[in-house]
Amino acid sequence: MLILPVIAGILLERDARTSSRGRIFNSSLTRLLQRWITDRHAAPADPLFPNRTGGRLSRDAVADLLAKYVPVAARTCTTLASKHVTPHTLRHTAAMALLHAGVDTSTIALWLGHTSTKATDIYLHADLAAKEKALARTAPPGVGTRRYRPGDSLLAFLENL
Repeated sequence: MLILPVIAGILLERDARTSSRGRIFNSSLTRLLQRWITDRHAAPADPLFPNRTGGRLSRDAVADLLAKYVPVAARTCTTLASKHVTPHTLRHTAAMALLHAGVDTSTIALWLGHTSTKATDIYLHADLAAKEKALARTAPPGVGTRRYRPGDSLLAFLENL
């Protein structure tokens, strides 16, 4: 089983006093995860991706799995071939997916295990879509907003820097 698409799925536990769960992945991934859990006869407290002894995967084990399966995935997703995919890359991608889904940065900080939102605020700075959306809200009514498209001469200048 190719593990990368499954790792990309995120299950976010909401407030511990409620039984609701927020899902930030599509229905086919949900079915795949349910089948994976059922086939393994996993208990609720079991790791989603266990090691050989049934315990949690170490960081090194995750890195080894990525090193093994990113080239396999790159055969069908050619853009992966030029990328350096690490466990931290997946962690950052998960945080950005949560941010894009509208999850509050304090919740993301908790999910990532950060002690404060200060470390999580970097995702706000990295989120260009959120910046563009905020700028669009500042435009006067009736004025269309368009994305800036630099001219060829400016792009050539920047390429030569």
